[in-house]
Amino acid sequence: MINRKKKFAALYKFCKLTSLDLLKEQILEFCNKNNILGTILLAKEGINGTISGDEVDIDKTVTYLMNLLQVNSLDVKYSFSSSEGFYRMKVKIKNEIVTMGEKNVYPSEITGEYVDAKDWNNLISQKDVLVIDARNIYETSVGKFKNSTDPSTTSFKEFPKWVDKNINQIKNYKKVAMYCTGGIRCEKASSYLMELGINDVFQLKGGILKYLESIPKNESMWDGECFVFDQRVSIKHGLLDGEFTQCYACKSPISLEETKSPHYKKGVSCHLCYNKKSLFDKSRYEERQNQVEINLSKGKKHIGKDTESYKKTIRLQNKEIKQ
Repeated sequence: MINRKKKFAALYKFCKLTSLDLLKEQILEFCNKNNILGTILLAKEGINGTISGDEVDIDKTVTYLMNLLQVNSLDVKYSFSSSEGFYRMKVKIKNEIVTMGEKNVYPSEITGEYVDAKDWNNLISQKDVLVIDARNIYETSVGKFKNSTDPSTTSFKEFPKWVDKNINQIKNYKKVAMYCTGGIRCEKASSYLMELGINDVFQLKGGILKYLESIPKNESMWDGECFVFDQRVSIKHGLLDGEFTQCYACKSPISLEETKSPHYKKGVSCHLCYNKKSLFDKSRYEERQNQVEINLSKGKKHIGKDTESYKKTIRLQNKEIKQ
């Protein structure tokens, strides 16, 4: 049987939107009719999401979204995988399409200068450039650019506090170069820095995804893999599926080496959460994992939409997509 690869589209656009409830209904209906899976977030400030499906359907959906939102373009990064990536299609209305929690940040008005992937290595190799990873610590643990500064945040809402605390050290550098998965967090992060008076701020255009797609591995300054917010968990150079899996219990990305830990049990626990989860939790996770394996042996998908275990399984997708 031919295993047809699915096309993924990670997309965003900062633009003024109204009638969000109607847009949600229209997008969900179109995606369901065209067998599109994923998560799309809508807010008054724009759209953000990752979707997957057959190539022709993804292309059709991206065109539909541009027409519906009346925009000339979307910032889109494409990739392919044998994984469907998501369990179902969701469209959610949010206060922000990527939650920073700062009311006076307007990426559509002021943001850092874009740097193409081909020029990125040269920029971050300069001694007077501070390279900041705008992602969270569970993402940076999978991979990051060499010599980059990791704020070690657990959510993007912590980023402004990190900047405020370290603003004097940041100002010691002539330039600031920022990067994130697909670019959207850098739009806000660079805007925040510029509002604080830091003018020479640059951001990797298209994010890590574009870099891994464009730059050959032997020329790359990227170390590791890139965490993504879907069932693939991580991707490598060329946007190929990565080697990481994910702990069902705590949602942490787990390397192949870490699965050898005596505390790792698929679907139940890992070395990071084994001592943090109760026996009751572990028994519940184990029961769910047994059901998953039974369903897989019968050729069925275990998604249990109305169960608590399903809700925990898709908790990561319920969060805002970090590109």
